[in-house]
Amino acid sequence: MTLLWYAAYGSNMHLARLKAYLDGGRPAGAIRAYPGCRDANPPVRSLPVMLPGRMYFAMESPTWTGGLALYDPDAPGETAARAHLVTLGQFSDIAAQEMHRDPGTDMDLAEVLASGRVMFGPGRYETVVRVGTVDDLPMLTFTASWVHTDIPPAKPAAAYLRHLAAGLRESHGWDVERVAEYLASCPGAAGAWTPAEIVRLVERTP
Repeated sequence: MTLLWYAAYGSNMHLARLKAYLDGGRPAGAIRAYPGCRDANPPVRSLPVMLPGRMYFAMESPTWTGGLALYDPDAPGETAARAHLVTLGQFSDIAAQEMHRDPGTDMDLAEVLASGRVMFGPGRYETVVRVGTVDDLPMLTFTASWVHTDIPPAKPAAAYLRHLAAGLRESHGWDVERVAEYLASCPGAAGAWTPAEIVRLVERTP
């Protein structure tokens, strides 16, 4: 397997933010810089997808402050995502950077392709999940091993929400009101951000 689909449901839906993982550097609004991938080429293709399960915000991001976007594939509902067609090496290097590890080693995905879910570690973004197949190629994402009800929700930061909103508009073509309704409905943002506040946030220049 040389190509696979990486299903991004958080800020990596936004190509400008994903570029920091590919090229290295600091994305807009972040407090952390990234080393980048061995292969900095952009995705071969990107397309909008809907995943079964629920996105939620929890813990605290060392990059953005505020809650992290995580994905519970077993929760009821649907999660808007963007599938990027990347090489195994790119997926491995993006995952390593999300896991706060050094990029440079290809992941052995045989077990996740066979079983659908594998823990590479106990922390955030250290569980790889197969979420589907597109054009006969596997579609994978990474998240935490726990379910969303096991951990307190946390309010996401404004800079982080801007990237998610930009990614949703860029990939799914949603207007700002639909983006705001979706994000404000996710645990962690629900009750902490209103749709109207998110609309103002997105429409305001950072």
